[in-house]
Amino acid sequence: MSSNIENDYFCDGLTEEIINALAKIDGLKVTSRTSSFFFKNKDVPVTKIGKDLNVSTIIEGSVRLSNNTIRITAQLIEVQNDFHFWSETWDRKLENIFAVQDDISLLIADRIRENFGHFDIKDKLVNKQTDYIEAYQLYLKGNYHFQKWNPEDLELSKNYYTKALEIDSEHAQSNYGLAQYYAMMAGLGFLPKDETYKEASKYVNKALKLNPQLPEAHYGLASISYWYEWDFKKTVQHLNKALEVNPNFAPAYMHFAFHYCSLKKFEQALEHIEIAIGLDPLSAEVYFAKGYIHYIMEDYEASIKALDICLELNPINLLAIIIKACCWLCQDKIQLVIAYFNSELPATIDTATKYGMLGIAHTILKDTEKQEYYVDLLNTEIETSKAERAQFFMFLILIHSGKKEQAFNWLSGIIDSKPTLMLTLFGDPLLNSVKHDPLYKKITDKVFSSTFAVKEKTAKKKALLTKEQKNEYAKKLISCMERKSSFLNPDLTLKSLAAQLDIHPNQLSWLINHEFDKNFSEFINHYRVETFKRISKDPKNAHITLIGLAYESGFNSKTVFNTFFKKETGMTPLQYLKHSS
Repeated sequence: MSSNIENDYFCDGLTEEIINALAKIDGLKVTSRTSSFFFKNKDVPVTKIGKDLNVSTIIEGSVRLSNNTIRITAQLIEVQNDFHFWSETWDRKLENIFAVQDDISLLIADRIRENFGHFDIKDKLVNKQTDYIEAYQLYLKGNYHFQKWNPEDLELSKNYYTKALEIDSEHAQSNYGLAQYYAMMAGLGFLPKDETYKEASKYVNKALKLNPQLPEAHYGLASISYWYEWDFKKTVQHLNKALEVNPNFAPAYMHFAFHYCSLKKFEQALEHIEIAIGLDPLSAEVYFAKGYIHYIMEDYEASIKALDICLELNPINLLAIIIKACCWLCQDKIQLVIAYFNSELPATIDTATKYGMLGIAHTILKDTEKQEYYVDLLNTEIETSKAERAQFFMFLILIHSGKKEQAFNWLSGIIDSKPTLMLTLFGDPLLNSVKHDPLYKKITDKVFSSTFAVKEKTAKKKALLTKEQKNEYAKKLISCMERKSSFLNPDLTLKSLAAQLDIHPNQLSWLINHEFDKNFSEFINHYRVETFKRISKDPKNAHITLIGLAYESGFNSKTVFNTFFKKETGMTPLQYLKHSS
C-alpha cells in the first residue's frame, strides 16, 4: 500500500524481518520466506494458502511508507474458519523501525501462543541492526535484488550492499549480503572459485563477529566448510549453531539431508528433507534436494516426481534438469536424454552441461564417433570458467568407456583441490560399476572419513516450574478466576494475567498448557462461557440481548463468543438457550 512502487523493497524487507523474528521461537513452526512470498500480489483465498503451506494461522498486513513515516497494519487469521482473531495498526517514524519490528513480532507471538498453545518467547525478538537508517534501506534493496537470482540483479545487490557498508561498515547483515553474493557468483561459475570463496569467507566471518546470532551467516560458513573446504565436522557444527539460533531455518535441515545422504544414511536424510519441506513447502531448492536423495537411493520414479515439482516452481533449475536426465540414463531411457539436450534449451543450461550429458548418453550407447565428438567439445570447455562441470562429465564418460584406470588417475590428481561438484558424484548410481573398486573406495573413504564421528545436536526441554511451584501457581490462577473473576476483563492477556500472579508469561503459558491441557484463550473463555450460561438463565437479565450478555461475560467480540461457545457446548448460543428453557 506504499505510495511509491519503488518502496516494494521495504515491504518485502519488513515482512522478512518479522518472519525471521518469529522463526527464532522454538516450538512455533513458521513458513520461510520463499514459500510465504509465493502468494505475494496473488488473490488466493486464505483457506487455500493455509492448505498449500500446511499452516493453521496466516499473518496478513500492509505497509504504507511516506517520507520519514510508516503505517503498518497486521492481522492474524485462523485458516480453518477464516476467523480474524487479532489486528493492530502502528504509526511510527522510520528511524524507529527496529523497535516497531520487535513490537509487531512480540505481539504476534503472544497472540498465537494465547490461541494455540505453549512455547517460550524471549523478551526481545528483534535487535537494532544499525544507527543509520539509510544503510538499512540500502541493505533491503540489496536483498530485494539478490532474491531474483539472475546476473544483472546479483550485480545490483552487490552495489547496494557495498553502499550500505560505506555508510556503516559494522552492519552485520550487509557484510553477510556481500558474502552470499560472492558465494552465489562462485557457485554459478560467474567468478573464479578460489578467490571468490575467499571473499565470501572474509565477509561471512566479519558478519558473525559483529552478530553471532545470524543463522544465515552460520549457514554460510557451513556451506563454505562443506562445498569448498570439505571439512564436514565444521559443517555440522555451523548447521547446529544455525538451528540453535533459528529452529525454523529450512536451509539447515536441507543441508543436513545432503550430509546424511553422503553417508548413505537415507532414513535420516529423508527425515530432514521432510522437515525442510514442512517449513518451506513451495521452495524449488528443497524439492531438488528431495529428488537428489531419491536419485542416490536409486528410486528414480520418486526422484523424478520430486524434481518435476522443483521444475514446476522453477523451470530453469539447472541441477534439477541434470539429475532428471541422470534418472533417465539409469532407467535406460537414453533417447529421452538425447532428444532433450538436442532441443531448444533453457538459458541456464550451459554448453559444458549440454556436451557432457550428450557425451555420456552416446557413451552408454557405445556410439564411439559421437562420444569422441562431445569429448572434444568438453575439452574446450575445460579451458573456460565451466572447467569443473566439464571435468565432472569427463570423469563419467571415462568410467562408462571402460577407461577406469585413466579415470582414477585423473580423480587422484584433482582430489586435493576439492572440486565442489565431486561431492555430489561419489554416491552417483552412474558409478555403480566402480563403487566397490579398492582404489575408488580408498579415495572416497579419505574424503568422508571425518563425518562418522559427527553428531547432530538435539535440544532437551526443561520444565519451567518445579512440582511445588506448579501446585502453588495453579491455586493462585484458579483463585484469580473464581474469586477475582479476572476473566471479566475483555482486554485480559496472558501477560497481564501473569503480572497479577507475579509470574513470567512463559511460565504461566506452560502451566496452563501442562496443568489444564488448554491454551490461554481456551482456559479464559471457558470461564466466560460458564458465566454466560449462568447469567442468561437469570430472569433479571431477560431484557439484555444475546451479545450484551456475552459482553457482560467478558467477551469483546461476537465472532470469538460464537466460536468458543460452540467449541465448549457443541451448540450455538441461541440453540443452547432454546434447549435449556
